[in-house]
Amino acid sequence: MSVDLLTFGESMVSLRSTGPLASGGSLNMQVAGAESNVAIGVARLGHTAAWAGAVGADPHGEFILQQLRGEGVQLHHSVHPERSTGVMFLEQRTADLSRAFYYRAGSAGATISRAQVSAALDGGTRILHLTGITAALSPEARDAVEYAAERAAGDGAVVSLDVNYRSKLWSRDQATAVLGPLARHATIVIASDDELDLIAPAHGGSGAARDEASAAERLLDVGVREVVVKRGAAGAAVYTAEGTLEAPALAVTCVDTVGAGDAFTAGYLSALLDGADIAGRLHRGVLAGAFAVSTRGDWEGLPRRGELALLDAARGSTVR
Repeated sequence: MSVDLLTFGESMVSLRSTGPLASGGSLNMQVAGAESNVAIGVARLGHTAAWAGAVGADPHGEFILQQLRGEGVQLHHSVHPERSTGVMFLEQRTADLSRAFYYRAGSAGATISRAQVSAALDGGTRILHLTGITAALSPEARDAVEYAAERAAGDGAVVSLDVNYRSKLWSRDQATAVLGPLARHATIVIASDDELDLIAPAHGGSGAARDEASAAERLLDVGVREVVVKRGAAGAAVYTAEGTLEAPALAVTCVDTVGAGDAFTAGYLSALLDGADIAGRLHRGVLAGAFAVSTRGDWEGLPRRGELALLDAARGSTVR
């Protein structure tokens, strides 16, 4: 059965602290993963979403699958009999700084393959959402990403590619070598302003200009239709052949920035599925991002369709 959005990658168990890990204390267990975050966000907004991936034959894997099913995400998963589900610790080191510590080397999630992705694509999808994280996990996962991007583009699906650079997984040079060629299959490229040069390397090497507009122009020149730039507290922008549109961030009380970029992406793609224009997509992306940063958790605070107007209420108010 065809879905509105298909994505794949590694989902992990996230153990969150409320203070420095070295001091001990209690940890809260949650599901973390950029791709599953987007799938949950899109599903909450009323669309059909599917996630493909692998987990270990362990309680952590069971927890992830239960959480995704509970959020209405369709699964194309495998359970690896020998490898463990990946784990990360997210430390709230200070009120303004969080640190992630990954225990994912050799995990089950890195075994996602071309065959598994092919089976998921056989069902059909309107949007295939990819991230640079998956391509960094293993040669097998990288092959799956490259195959999926080419196949989905050939099938006429919208291919969304979020750079999502993780320095603990690979170097910037390694990321550029892989992600740059992927851009020719992407309909939409999503990146933070400091990631654009990874997918649109400047002509003439690292000494050439790296400004946002010129990077977006290079991506448009290779066939990308929309270059979406996430600017955090400064909002977001979209570059197309017709010009540039910008949107400021919403003023909310920020308590947790983890997952905000995925929330923005889910909102943006949801509005695309609804047929909204670029202004409407930007608005919903910024709105979803505001929900994310003003609640704790990677995806727990993401809005449902009926809640999108909640942030219109005055700050500090109670809806009765």
